[in-house]
Amino acid sequence: MKKLMLAAAMVCSFSTFANTEVDTASESTLMAPLSVDPIKESFAKLGVSVKSVESSPIEGLKTVLTDKGVLYASADGKYLMQGNLIDLENRVNVTDQALSGVRKEGVAQYQDSMIVYKAENEKHQITVFTDITCGYCRKLHRELEDYLSAGITVKYLAYPRGGIGSGGYSDLMNVWCAKDAAQALTDAKAGQKVAKVENCSAPVAEHYQLGQSFGLSGTPAIILDDGTLIPGYQPADSLAKMLEDKSNKS
Repeated sequence: MKKLMLAAAMVCSFSTFANTEVDTASESTLMAPLSVDPIKESFAKLGVSVKSVESSPIEGLKTVLTDKGVLYASADGKYLMQGNLIDLENRVNVTDQALSGVRKEGVAQYQDSMIVYKAENEKHQITVFTDITCGYCRKLHRELEDYLSAGITVKYLAYPRGGIGSGGYSDLMNVWCAKDAAQALTDAKAGQKVAKVENCSAPVAEHYQLGQSFGLSGTPAIILDDGTLIPGYQPADSLAKMLEDKSNKS
């Protein structure tokens, strides 16, 4: 009985407030329930933050851009689908296409915190998510002069494969905080011990979360200027040809 009385009192209080503050609203507006996005609500329960919900080529299926990459969901939020959506007729990866714009905008926000190796006769730029402990990341860096000679400027963002709080994360923090970060990264990838930097506040966690939102599954991960993702190591000559072909088509 007490619970019923309390509930009734709360309803009366809300009605009084509504009539006082919104005296021009219609009765139907006041009685309408608050709208809740079922997709955002369902994803929030999974710990996934939804950035936007858009249509997809498949009727009834929504494209959901999240902090974990592109996912798909039914309009009522009851069903979730993960994976690549392929347009077989046009041979297009629709999922990757949806992320290209997100990657391009995201990378642009972190230009000031990248470690950059600039080509003298620059023709192209690539952004590489890298980790010190990754074998192919080290291989790419050992061949850095090949990329620079091909006119490809290499810009690095940190992506500790072990996650935030791992040993790799700490090393990347110290590299990014080093007085000469470019040299520190080269030394670390050559196997030298990373010197600890006191009061380090590098945005490595932000770089990692950015990579997560791009749907990265490993390193190195190369992002081109148009937002295209190239997963894994690419030799300088192959990458240069790919970039030239893209330039000629645009």
